[in-house]
Amino acid sequence: MWASIYPGQGSQHSGMGKFLWENFRPAKEVFEEASEAIKLDLRRLCFEAPDSELALTHNTQPALLTVSVASFRVLESLVAYRPIAGAGHSIGEYAALVAAGSLDFSDAVKAVRQRGLFMQSAVPLGEGAMLALLGLGNEQVEELCLWVKKQSGYDNLDAANFNSPSQVVVSGSRQAIEWLQKNYSEAAFSHEKPRRVKLIPLKVSAPFHCAMMKPAEIQMRKVLEEIEFLDSSYPIVQNFTAEPSQKAKMLCENLIYQISAPVRWVECVEKIGQMGGKRMIELGSGKVLAGLVKKIDSTNFEVFGMNDLEDIRHLE
Repeated sequence: MWASIYPGQGSQHSGMGKFLWENFRPAKEVFEEASEAIKLDLRRLCFEAPDSELALTHNTQPALLTVSVASFRVLESLVAYRPIAGAGHSIGEYAALVAAGSLDFSDAVKAVRQRGLFMQSAVPLGEGAMLALLGLGNEQVEELCLWVKKQSGYDNLDAANFNSPSQVVVSGSRQAIEWLQKNYSEAAFSHEKPRRVKLIPLKVSAPFHCAMMKPAEIQMRKVLEEIEFLDSSYPIVQNFTAEPSQKAKMLCENLIYQISAPVRWVECVEKIGQMGGKRMIELGSGKVLAGLVKKIDSTNFEVFGMNDLEDIRHLE
């Protein structure tokens, strides 16, 4: 059975969605609707804008949403597609809700534009950071955050993205991240099974999915509570709980809490698998989620993309 997954920040690139625009009328309609909703030329932003402009959070979020919904609408126009579940990575959850009929697309585009502005303004530029840890498990990363807080005296550091069994992203203050980079060692922070660990700084404009995003969460509550949510036509496995939801109120609440809480992607994928969704389509830009799913379980899942015409012919 099929499930839909939708990518988040980090999947954006200049030119994303262009082949959809050039070949499929439903995609053009999505770009036009998004552009009208927020008075911003999404076609120019996605196809022509420099990476520096596309990387601004308040631009990235509506751009990713637009490409993901365009991908879904094109797929829907070509084949009889009925997934048993959907999930999105961070901002991707908005696309999942649009596709499942819970959230109006124009409302969603307006909301994520504000979400990006709120998240950027929650922490002054340069005061937050994110760091990918490769080689540590989930529990070890949570222990590491506690260790950093205790040893450094910097309180703002949280696990932000549980992406795969060996890739977790931490998020917090610039001071805490820099202290961790400088002071981390196997000797200082011991593990039951010592292993090589890579610490990779991420190029982001704010520390997403941590306690420092609470001001953005409060602002987004006001925005989302003014929007009409409907029960979804199939379950959405949400980042905040890693559990399937269909009721409008729960979908909205979990979307609000998601902003300052970790993305529990490993658990989301495992839950979809338990529901029978062994074949997934990554609807949106790139192949980031396909790579993560492969790391989570390369045996039981098969992931398809929609990044070119060959991908679409394969799905047809």
